[in-house]
Amino acid sequence: MHIYILGVCGTFMGSLAILAREMGYQVSGCDENVYPPMSIQLEQAGIQLQQGYKPEYLDCEPDLVVIGNAMSRGNPMVEYVLNKGLRYTSGPQFLHDYVLPEKWVLAVAGTHGKTTTASMLAWILEYAGLKPGFLIGGVVKNFPFSARMGDSIFFVVEADEYDTAFFDKRSKFLHYQPRTLILNNLEFDHADIFEDLDAIKRQFHHLLRIVPGTGRVVVNAGDANLQDVLAKGCWSEIVSFAATGNWQAELLKEDGSAFTLQHKDIDKTLVLNWNLTGEHNVHNALAAVAAAQHVGVPPAVAVEALANFAGVKRRMEKIAEVNGICIYDDFAHHPTAIKTTLAGLRARVDGRVLAVIEPRSNTMRMGVHSATLSAAVTDADKTFWFMPAGLNWQLPAEAGQVYADLDALMDAVLAEVRPGDQLVIMSNGGFQGLHGKLVKKLEAAYAA
Repeated sequence: MHIYILGVCGTFMGSLAILAREMGYQVSGCDENVYPPMSIQLEQAGIQLQQGYKPEYLDCEPDLVVIGNAMSRGNPMVEYVLNKGLRYTSGPQFLHDYVLPEKWVLAVAGTHGKTTTASMLAWILEYAGLKPGFLIGGVVKNFPFSARMGDSIFFVVEADEYDTAFFDKRSKFLHYQPRTLILNNLEFDHADIFEDLDAIKRQFHHLLRIVPGTGRVVVNAGDANLQDVLAKGCWSEIVSFAATGNWQAELLKEDGSAFTLQHKDIDKTLVLNWNLTGEHNVHNALAAVAAAQHVGVPPAVAVEALANFAGVKRRMEKIAEVNGICIYDDFAHHPTAIKTTLAGLRARVDGRVLAVIEPRSNTMRMGVHSATLSAAVTDADKTFWFMPAGLNWQLPAEAGQVYADLDALMDAVLAEVRPGDQLVIMSNGGFQGLHGKLVKKLEAAYAA
């Protein structure tokens, strides 16, 4: 079967393409923006990539067109598919129909930490010898690909609440039928499709409705919004973490790089020393350990696995160090994610922290979080914002310096940064190649 994917370089659709290829299908696809690291993964998997959305790409007469949720009516390829009556489906529905039958699905949902927690969970199962399949919206350093079928019944999936496709407005995660479900946290996001927080809570409640009675829901006990969701009804075992939860942590180092894990019914205290930082990652670890325990992985083995967890690309990934200046790439998409990431770095280093931020997500671009962005960057010594023309809102002066031109932004950063600084570049997109451009200019400056 030949599968053609519209929007193939998105993190979800790219991972789906890798799964389809592993299943033996011929896979090709196109996207408006083809850039690493996903494009490299796809090419290595033998998937043909085409730039842009041209109807003639479908002259190859695929057996099935998988349409990404970034596609909408008016897209020339979408119109071609509909006009020609080609067989089509959504990415989540393809996963449901072709990949997940007869699988024990472990799903990770929440506003923040889905990619990192799903990566931790997949690695724990792998370390324990369970050979899981997985689909993760990022590149996990412990694995060569962000998706694989695996050699067992276990399948880990990052479960997104965003809608499925232009023709299916249910949240993606409603297609996954999890037996083990992590609910990390819940805040208002995706303002382009959700009217308010209650609308998102409703989707999470629908997700709880399809977890079987023999299943397990691992939930953040300190998140009031998740407690509201549970109050609407839950028919499965609940295991909580953080705050007053079943699983709790005590920091041994302020930056979260060492901490204890304790369970109210387990006498032994476990200690984790690892490469990650931040309270948010401590919570991610607690959730992953509790979920892995549901499929038989002893907590001590899970902690041992996490000590060897290499992290995820674009999640506070150190991409370069030039003359004592450390440059990080972070996939920030929400004020809370920005705040927790910067707080973790602030607790770990003595030097200055400089943040360069592109508020690129649909919700951020709409200005929904504009009032909270200043508080999100208080742990940065200097903050540089890229705010292109066309946005109908402004940041307050205390939030930092704002630039509408990328070259002007880059010049300002280069004029400010000095040896010993920690430079964090935050965007959920490619940032027009800013990361590489800054590194090259710094290398040139200090080589002179």
